[in-house]
Amino acid sequence: MDSQQTTSLLTGLAAMVVLSRLLGVLARRLGQPAVVGEVLAGIALGPTLFDGAVCDALFPAGIRPLLAALAAVGVAVFMFTVGLEWDPALIRGSGSLAVTVSLSSILLPFGLGSLLALHLVDDYGTGNRTAFLLFMGIAMSITAFPVLARILTDRAMHRTPLGVVALACASIDDVLAWTLLAAVVAVSGSADAEQWRLLLALPFLAAMLYGVRPLLRRFAARAGALRLTPGALAGVLAGLLLSGAATEWLGLHYIFGAFLFGLVLPREGAERLRAEAADRIGHLNGQLLLPVFFLVAGLGVDLSHLGVSGLGALGLILLTAIGGKFTGAFLAARLSGMPPRPSAALATLMNTRGLTELIVLNVGLQLGFLTQDLYSLMVVMAVVTTAMAGPLLTALLGRPGTPAPHTEPAPPPPGARTDPASTTTV
Repeated sequence: MDSQQTTSLLTGLAAMVVLSRLLGVLARRLGQPAVVGEVLAGIALGPTLFDGAVCDALFPAGIRPLLAALAAVGVAVFMFTVGLEWDPALIRGSGSLAVTVSLSSILLPFGLGSLLALHLVDDYGTGNRTAFLLFMGIAMSITAFPVLARILTDRAMHRTPLGVVALACASIDDVLAWTLLAAVVAVSGSADAEQWRLLLALPFLAAMLYGVRPLLRRFAARAGALRLTPGALAGVLAGLLLSGAATEWLGLHYIFGAFLFGLVLPREGAERLRAEAADRIGHLNGQLLLPVFFLVAGLGVDLSHLGVSGLGALGLILLTAIGGKFTGAFLAARLSGMPPRPSAALATLMNTRGLTELIVLNVGLQLGFLTQDLYSLMVVMAVVTTAMAGPLLTALLGRPGTPAPHTEPAPPPPGARTDPASTTTV
């Protein structure tokens, strides 16, 4: 990398960090999650506006592979914090309701998304028809646990019965969605690694759960109230990167390994380490590396040539994504005995997609499941479904702080954290 490329890289990064921060703060003041503003910052610097002039001036073609590399690290760290925040106590405390709502809010949009893909395959399909159909089903099924948790915390709903159920549903959705995506990547033949390596995926999972996890638990027990010392921080970072590298080598994707390493870090006896790791690693990642990811995502979005057919496809995508997720969650909640208004609020929350959807879409773009045009439309869907959550919740439950019907405060389930969104904000 020569001096000119270094200058362009640092200047472009500075511009993205500042713009991402400004639009994120503006989004929060407008009652939206910060991720909405941050995604729009990436799109604003992409080719959609001014025929790509800003994009070409700030981010010449020579530095874009470097940006993609930084974005990959940011996504890996983010997926680690998502795994770190995933709390099985939420599921145990919510009973069968969370499982029922989660399955329904995955299966219905998955089926509708696959049917929509049959309609879109002639105009937007890729070489692998089966992978395209399955991937579109997964993309319609995503719920973003981190942004949902942030919305609940901002509205002081994270300790209400509705909030606890929503968090449990989103956490189950996360695991199911990543499992489905891993399966699609594995069976599609799109992985870069030789296919025989996929046979090692289950042994790797077993080694992490029954080998690495007990070792980390014993280490935490010996260390007592373990703090995140520089050595421990280096070990955590190395662990998540190596775990991501392992799943990438296996022919899956590095996001699965990073997520898994967050899951296997012990809870009992290492609460302080987990909290400090999520705070210190997540804070730096959110301020520097994730804005780079938003930029890379925005560079792939070009809406400047969106015609009538593109608008029609976007309308169908929005109808399928919103209708499938909302109907699946709402009907399951009603059949489980939840009143209509809280059921509608829960279905609205399950429609938030946020950064999780962007990560899934980028995986699809990298592996050839999505074309560039369809990717652009799907990013718009992710922004719209995330932005609509706040206004709809206000319409259903009143403004934040207003007592909502059937959502009076209640203690969290045994073993659950009191603020599941304390460290992850996007």
